[in-house]
Amino acid sequence: MTHGSERENPWIDDVELMRRVRRGDLTAFAQLVERHKAAVYTYLVRMVGDETEAEDLAQMVFLQIFRSARRYKPTAKFTTWLFTIARHLSLNELRRRKRHAADYIEDLHGGPAKEIEVQLPDPRSAMPDSEVLKAEFFQMLEKALSQLPENQRTAIILYSQQGLSYEEIACVLGCSVQATKSIIHRARLYLREVLKRYLRYG
Repeated sequence: MTHGSERENPWIDDVELMRRVRRGDLTAFAQLVERHKAAVYTYLVRMVGDETEAEDLAQMVFLQIFRSARRYKPTAKFTTWLFTIARHLSLNELRRRKRHAADYIEDLHGGPAKEIEVQLPDPRSAMPDSEVLKAEFFQMLEKALSQLPENQRTAIILYSQQGLSYEEIACVLGCSVQATKSIIHRARLYLREVLKRYLRYG
């Protein structure tokens, strides 16, 4: 018999929590969500570029985890399975946007999109130089990440921000470890080139 104090133990590993979720343990599921929700949300924000959409997708990720619990097999780390689901959902969202972008713009404007120029005050004008550079850097980083091919964006985010190993990322991408290393290397080269004016090397 599993007691409540055991279910709430923060040191229970993900595999054991999933075994409990498979038996219908909602407390174990809540613990999994609490443990991983920040990482999933951060990944999805980087992938889809929208905080509200990322929140919705994160909920869908954990809902799918719960619904798929009975089919879960601990052949790989839980986080590998988790980010594989997150990646698939983010890809679906990006494809949906691409399919409906033109129709959406026409609905908003009552016809084909037209270029509209709006002059806005530059908020950076009142910021210290160091803060301006920092703001520019993060803006350029977000833009550069969004321009990477999806597999490179996924790989570099999971490696640099989420701390997954090459082997784990290879499982998420569905490719070899060597191919994963090459994908991350190409992403790094691109980001260094785009952001070189902001980077300082010892």
